[in-house]
Amino acid sequence: MELADRAVGFVLSITSLSIFTYYTFWVIILPFVDDDHFVHKYFLPQEYAILLPVSAGVALVCFFSIFVGLVMLKSKRKKA
Repeated sequence: MELADRAVGFVLSITSLSIFTYYTFWVIILPFVDDDHFVHKYFLPQEYAILLPVSAGVALVCFFSIFVGLVMLKSKRKKA
């Protein structure tokens, strides 16, 4: 089981590092590159650099709130 855990951890680390590198290049470096450069076709428009993380954060807060609400309802039913 230890080997499987290490493999999953390695995949998650590589995925996180890839996303961080892509986002950092997209937000910090890409605005200084000419608009007609070929590298722009690999990235979404700059508006999405804020829209995607904000919408992901809102979704995360919503799912967390629903989870906490369901746990509170189940614990209330158990006491009664």
